[in-house]
Amino acid sequence: MLDLIVRADAPGTTTGWAELNGENFRCALGRGGIRADKHEGDGATPIGRFPLRRVFFRNTAPKTALPLAAISQQDGWCDAPDDIAYNRAVILPYPASHEKMWRADHLYDRVLVIGHNDDPVVPGMGSAVFVHLAHEDYRPTEGCVAFASADLEKILARLSPADHVTILAP
Repeated sequence: MLDLIVRADAPGTTTGWAELNGENFRCALGRGGIRADKHEGDGATPIGRFPLRRVFFRNTAPKTALPLAAISQQDGWCDAPDDIAYNRAVILPYPASHEKMWRADHLYDRVLVIGHNDDPVVPGMGSAVFVHLAHEDYRPTEGCVAFASADLEKILARLSPADHVTILAP
């Protein structure tokens, strides 16, 4: 069993490093830093140890032992705390607030869904906390952990359903 261990460079920063089986990977973190008290809209990456759920992909499937699901332009993720589908995948168009999984910037061409606030879902405690692709300049995410494409491919190839993402305070 492996843990992808994520840490910020320093308190309040939006970049950090992840370690997996002795190898380090640069990453981008939420614009709100890393926080223990994650809430919807705060832009923070939540502290905790989270199970791995599945990998969404666009076009070609990555090499991984994790469950895979292709995304389409009709895929979304509900981020409306008062909606019954909060923090769940939805089909677009969807009447409540949501993220589009098929993004023009391609950041969600690889998305590892982690088990943050999903068992059970608590309204307002954060949604759509993923591991996904980073911008080239590692600019902050909205609360996710993001990696360069080559690094995320390596990470996904090494993970299995029994593994976890552990996000630690700096």
